[in-house]
Amino acid sequence: MHKSGEDYLEAILAIGQDKEKVRTTDVSLRLGVSKPSVNRAMKVLGADGYVSQQAYGDIELTEKGRIKASQVYFRHKTLTSFLQDILGVDPIIAEQDACLIEHDISSETMEKLASYMRTVHTIQD
Repeated sequence: MHKSGEDYLEAILAIGQDKEKVRTTDVSLRLGVSKPSVNRAMKVLGADGYVSQQAYGDIELTEKGRIKASQVYFRHKTLTSFLQDILGVDPIIAEQDACLIEHDISSETMEKLASYMRTVHTIQD
């Protein structure tokens, strides 16, 4: 999956935690992209089995989509916490850097970082 696809899934998950329904407009505003871009992405993610959406209706994560989004969200939160709380990186920069790193970090490194964070610092899920 491309980085942008992971970003869309993570955004849908995060919006869904704050709102009852996730709409194209919500995703567009959160990611700073156009509504047509969101619609194109939803078609691709839908074809791959990550989301379901009736024509211009609410966006819902499938079970497959929820699992993938949760993985990306976990990586993001763990990396943000590490950068901010352990290394002392400015919160805004920590968020931005975590977003960049979360897509490329290896599973092995992520597992070791999460393990380290569990022993040293509480990870927020």
